[in-house]
Amino acid sequence: MKEGKVLLIGRPNVGKSTFLNNLIGQKVAITSPKPQTTRFPIKALFEDERGKIVFVDTPGIFGRAKDFLAKKINEKTFQAINEEIDLVIYMIDHTRKRDFEEAKVLGIVRKINKPKILVINKIDLQDKTFLPQYKFLEDEIPYVFQISALKKLHFKPIMQKIFELLPEEKPTLRVPGTLRVNEMMENKAGYPLLNMDSKTFIAELIREKVFIMMGQEIPYTTTAIVDEIKEKGKRIIVIKARILTTNARHKKMLIGAGGRKIKEIGSYARKEIALATGKKIYLDLTVETDPHWQEIYSS
Repeated sequence: MKEGKVLLIGRPNVGKSTFLNNLIGQKVAITSPKPQTTRFPIKALFEDERGKIVFVDTPGIFGRAKDFLAKKINEKTFQAINEEIDLVIYMIDHTRKRDFEEAKVLGIVRKINKPKILVINKIDLQDKTFLPQYKFLEDEIPYVFQISALKKLHFKPIMQKIFELLPEEKPTLRVPGTLRVNEMMENKAGYPLLNMDSKTFIAELIREKVFIMMGQEIPYTTTAIVDEIKEKGKRIIVIKARILTTNARHKKMLIGAGGRKIKEIGSYARKEIALATGKKIYLDLTVETDPHWQEIYSS
């Protein structure tokens, strides 16, 4: 039996979270086409007859962190990198040019003295490719795989190589700060180990809907907070949550004419929470203005 911790690293929006969700077989990290979707490292457990792997999905590293939140995301990513790990998966997107951001990530990868796997993602997209710009990496990293994280293509060879490279099972594989997404989230085949509680997980689902349903600017001025979760009997969960944004103009846009937009966001979030829990969900979702939420809630 093998056991170990695998770090997923790459620049923003290369597909690390999509890969992890599809590998685990259920959502553990939120996704959207926009960068900065993942704001803190996500830890999830993969198990089969070969052993146990804790995957650490890091936020994408920003080449130039221009605001407080981007700086905090980079900081948390570096903390995850400095943890004890056994293997590194360096993921690239061949449809994007190499740039300063990619060079920064590669510089970090080169300093990690652990076995490395290069994963070239989005091979289902062939209209535009910059793969020749990345060919030199094959001389540096001995194991190279091409996948489509979105379409779950070629996962088996990667997993086989990961288990080959991992050490033999340790007495216990502990993930610091890790817990289950509490009992209410476990009646759907049992959620994998995560370093977040139910409130954080639900807040992330709400924030994902904001990223998907709002324009380019608004998602980066918002976060979601779950204040209360109550179970009513065995089949109903009542959730009270807030979306925080930095200014009144964005609050108005999030609410929408006649409250239509916040109802739409809440409806999509409620359906996904219901799917995850197998229970009926009542979601009380409001929008508030807090210009300082980045300092308060990103620590």
